[in-house]
Amino acid sequence: MEGLKKVGRKIFDYLRNLNPYEILAFTLLLLFIFPFYIVVVNAAKPNVDVIEDPLSLPRNLTVFFNNLRTIFTDSRLNYPRALFNSTVITTLSLLLIGLTSAMAAWVLVRTKTRFSFTIFLFIIAGLVIPFQIVMLPLVELLTALGRITGFQWSDTHHAVIIAYIGFGAPLSVFLFHGFIKSIPMDVEEAAIIDGCSRPQVFFRVVLPILKPIFVTLLVLNGMWIWNDFLLPLLVIGRGGETTTIPLAYANFVGAFTPNRNLQLTALVLSAIPVIILFLFAQRYIIKGMTSGAIK
Repeated sequence: MEGLKKVGRKIFDYLRNLNPYEILAFTLLLLFIFPFYIVVVNAAKPNVDVIEDPLSLPRNLTVFFNNLRTIFTDSRLNYPRALFNSTVITTLSLLLIGLTSAMAAWVLVRTKTRFSFTIFLFIIAGLVIPFQIVMLPLVELLTALGRITGFQWSDTHHAVIIAYIGFGAPLSVFLFHGFIKSIPMDVEEAAIIDGCSRPQVFFRVVLPILKPIFVTLLVLNGMWIWNDFLLPLLVIGRGGETTTIPLAYANFVGAFTPNRNLQLTALVLSAIPVIILFLFAQRYIIKGMTSGAIK
């Protein structure tokens, strides 16, 4: 007990010596952390404790593992299948967005013509067009492609991945474009003199230099794609075989589903992959966002 009192006094002394800016930052930190605290602590409680006292700490951590077991076996959520679908869609979308956007930005930077500049403007125009405007045209386009090609485009991985490439390209091309401008042309010319073809120049010289911004875009697009609900809802629907985690969670949560502890446990599980991705790539994020800002 004395040890807790000493820790409390040290925390109080530290907080008392903070300046107004630090107090404001600490207050904002508490405001941002509080919802995460509610989710995490209630994921390790039985449903009764969640309803009666949502702010208290869990009494028995084994409840969390029981909740996990229930989540993985509940047919309404079908978490293993949803996890597989989200992993496939997110991984392939990120790789294709990164490669295609980097190649497009490199060509647009090194080809200095009015035509290339016009294409660049058309691409980044996608940044200012709200997704809600193109929702219905997207559905009509997929329906038309199904009639023309004879392939199934609804409730498929490839339809969602192609849609993500289109919607993720504007921001990616814009950031790659600014970064590639800071790469000296002499580096590429030296590679050409050494006998490299243009594809070899890109993959062996340019792409390794793009690693900071590439990882930054992986994190930004990864958080967006992993947590996205509206686009998979339009392309897949809520009951398809390629249901992602947000869609499965929406099916699991309902007005007549009283298991709040299981819902919060599923929410924690869905957030873990993004948190891990961010922790591994955080040292590249600031570097990637600022490296291409100054030429």
